[in-house]
This record gives sequence, structure tokens and C-alpha cells, in this order.
Amino acid sequence: VVGIARSQDPNSANSQFFIMFAPAPNLDGQYTIVGKVVGGMDLVDKIKKGDEADNGTVSDPDRMIKVRIAADGK
Repeated sequence: VVGIARSQDPNSANSQFFIMFAPAPNLDGQYTIVGKVVGGMDLVDKIKKGDEADNGTVSDPDRMIKVRIAADGK
């Protein structure tokens, strides 16, 4: 699942996203879900993961060089 990140303000989502690596039912209904990873999960697994104790913040994060978004599963 890919969702839009935000601060405590529910109307603050604007430019960051997150990828869920496991179910988190406690987040249901609180974030906008925009898609899912349909291929290349082995590459997603290699992305640096943030520390839960630091709200998922990553120091020196990886960069996306090329991303493909498929609308309506096309």
C-alpha cells in the first residue's frame, strides 16, 4: 500500500508518501491511499527504512531516480 504522509493536521498532506511493509489497521481511515506496489517489491525492500522511534524519519534518504505510475492498472 502506498499512502500520502501528513503531520497531525489531517489537511497537511502535500508532498511525501509512505509505503507500508506490513498491515497497520490502526491507520485505516486516517490516511489517503493512492496505490500499491505491483512490481519490483524486491527493490522497495532495499529502500532505507526509518526508525519507528523517530516517526520513520530517515537521515540521508535514498533518492528516486525513475518512477513509473500506472493509472487504473494500465
